[in-house]
Amino acid sequence: MWFKNMQIYRLVSPWAMTLEKLVEQLQRIPFQPVTGTTAISCGWIAPRADGDLVYAQNGHWLLRMQTEKRLLPTEVVLADVAARAEKQAELQGYPLGRKALAELREQVTNDLLPTAFTTRRSTYAWIDPKNGWCVIDAGLPAKADTVVELLRRSLDLFPLAPLHTQLSPQSAMADWLAGRDAPTGFTVDRDCELKSVAEEKAAVAFKRHPLGDEVGDEIKLHLAAGKLPTHLALTWDERISFVLTEKMVIKRLSFLDLLKEEASQNAETADDQFAADFAIMTGELSRFIPCLIDALGGEQVVSAPAPAPRGAE
Repeated sequence: MWFKNMQIYRLVSPWAMTLEKLVEQLQRIPFQPVTGTTAISCGWIAPRADGDLVYAQNGHWLLRMQTEKRLLPTEVVLADVAARAEKQAELQGYPLGRKALAELREQVTNDLLPTAFTTRRSTYAWIDPKNGWCVIDAGLPAKADTVVELLRRSLDLFPLAPLHTQLSPQSAMADWLAGRDAPTGFTVDRDCELKSVAEEKAAVAFKRHPLGDEVGDEIKLHLAAGKLPTHLALTWDERISFVLTEKMVIKRLSFLDLLKEEASQNAETADDQFAADFAIMTGELSRFIPCLIDALGGEQVVSAPAPAPRGAE
C-alpha cells in the first residue's frame, strides 16, 4: 500500500467525525457495478478484502473508491449511427437533420452500452483527522475531484479545502533552479520542465540529466527568457523522491527501498504486509508534508467554502 501520487487537502475546521460514523456514512454510497445503460458507477469498497469501508490504524484512515466504466469508443458509435442514418435516409427519401442525428446517436449509445466491455480502477484516500489532512493518490486533479465529490455526497459534513502555501510551487521551483540550491532537507534531482507564459507556450524538458554546471546555466537562460518551471524532481531526506508540479500535485512518489524492506521484515501474511506498508507510509508522509510546506514558505490559511447540504446540486 504505497501511494504513487499525492493531492493534498486541508480539513480547515474542527471535524467531529468518529471512525464508526465515517463507516456508517460511507455505506450510503457503496460501489455498485454498472447495469443497463449506465456508463459509469462510483462508490466505496473496503481497502482490504472482507474488511470495513475504512481501514484504520493508529488514528489514520484509509478509504478506497471503486469506479467502473463502460468502454464504448466514439468511432464505434459513429459508425453505427452512419449505417442506420443511411438506411433511414433511403427509406424516407432525404437525409436526417441535425436533431434527428442527435436522437439517433443517443439511441445507438443506449443500444450498445449494455454489451460494452467494462474497466475498473480504484483510488485511495488517506485521512489524518488529528493533523487535519486528506491526501488522495491521484496524479490528475479531475481524478481527485471525483473522490472529493463522492466524499461530500456521502458525508453529512466534510469541510475540505486545497492546500495553499505562502509561495506558489512555481515561484519556489524557479528560485531553487536559479540559485541551484534546494531548501534544507531537499535535493534537486535530474528532471525538470520549463514552459513559456507567452501564447505559444514554448517548453523545454530535461530528463534524467544533472541540473548543475552547464545545464544549470542553460536553465537560467530559459528562466531569464520568461519560462517558468512546471515540474521539478526532488528528493526529501534521502527517503522519498517525487516530482513537484506548479499546481501543487506530487507525482512519481517513490519511497526508499530500505523503507519497503523494513516493512517486509516481520510481515508473515498479506494482511501483515498491508499493515506494515501503511504504517511506514503514513509515518513518512506525516513528516514529509510539513517539511514540504515549510520549503514553500509555510501554509496559507484559507477558509473552506460553506458546505452545501449533502446531496444538493
